[in-house]
Amino acid sequence: GVAAGAGVSLALTCDMAVAASSASFIQAFCKIGLMPDAGGTWLLPQRVGMARALGLSMTGDKLTAAQAKEWGLIWDVVEGGPQECLVAALALAQRLAALPTQALVTMRQTMYAGLQRSFDAQLGAERDAQSALGKTHDYIEGVMAFREKRPAQFKGH
Repeated sequence: GVAAGAGVSLALTCDMAVAASSASFIQAFCKIGLMPDAGGTWLLPQRVGMARALGLSMTGDKLTAAQAKEWGLIWDVVEGGPQECLVAALALAQRLAALPTQALVTMRQTMYAGLQRSFDAQLGAERDAQSALGKTHDYIEGVMAFREKRPAQFKGH
């Protein structure tokens, strides 16, 4: 269905949102004399860039799920309706849970923090995080699995 206003903002808070192909996104506040809220004025430019954020907010034009994926508002589009979307989202969650979760958490934290850092400071943060992750069980397991040509069995530490 339609994610409108704060519904769009809620989708934007997700690291990796999945939408059904029938979904659409709209910031229709301009049609009632208001502006995006629920974090939309911060989240939308972060995800799609200022020109697209202003265009969507000032025109109230509807964005299809395919366009939302192309613009970076969401991660993926699933053919079908809400049930197929839920199945795909759960499959993505299971896929992520099988990965080295400590590395994923550190990656997420470092990327978001990088929005506020200089490039040099970000390089330092990457160095420090990489050094710490290089001492984890999951790193050793990942390298061993690669060398042995087998699937890794990560434990999150």
